[in-house]
Amino acid sequence: MPSYPTPSHARPGPRRRSLLTGAAAGAAGAVLLSGCSDSDSADAAERSSAAARLRARAAGDSKDLLGRYDAVLAAHPALAGRLDPLRAEVKRHAAALAEGAAPPPSPSGSPSASGSPAPKASVPKDEKDAVRVLAEAERELAKQRGHALLDAPAELARLLASVAAAGAAHAYLLTEGDK
Repeated sequence: MPSYPTPSHARPGPRRRSLLTGAAAGAAGAVLLSGCSDSDSADAAERSSAAARLRARAAGDSKDLLGRYDAVLAAHPALAGRLDPLRAEVKRHAAALAEGAAPPPSPSGSPSASGSPAPKASVPKDEKDAVRVLAEAERELAKQRGHALLDAPAELARLLASVAAAGAAHAYLLTEGDK
């Protein structure tokens, strides 16, 4: 007599135990992912806030520099032909940096270095000295922005690098006539 295989009572497909184990692992993974996303969103919010503060500080620095140009132009109107194009660039930089910047602190809060009005810079009586002081201010601000861009997110870092390069070029153009 031929022997026939005995039918197996096991059902095809995954077993109940493996389904329960898989479901438990999936739930644990979901908990871990949700925990990471909360942490990630908090980190992203902090980075965004820090970038907005950095941007606001940079915008304030440009506004302060714009005030220096205005003071020099008020004291030495004959320099307008030379300084007006550079001043216009500084004004555009301030506007570009102000986009997306953190709002200024409230009057009741303690003002930051860029949130408080800049002290009136004294303008040298000699035109060459006044231009030299502007060149030093442009050079120093370009240097500060070069350092600040290291901590900035990519888009802001590119903007800061561009504005820093323009500031360095302004410093060169302001001192070019001295040679």
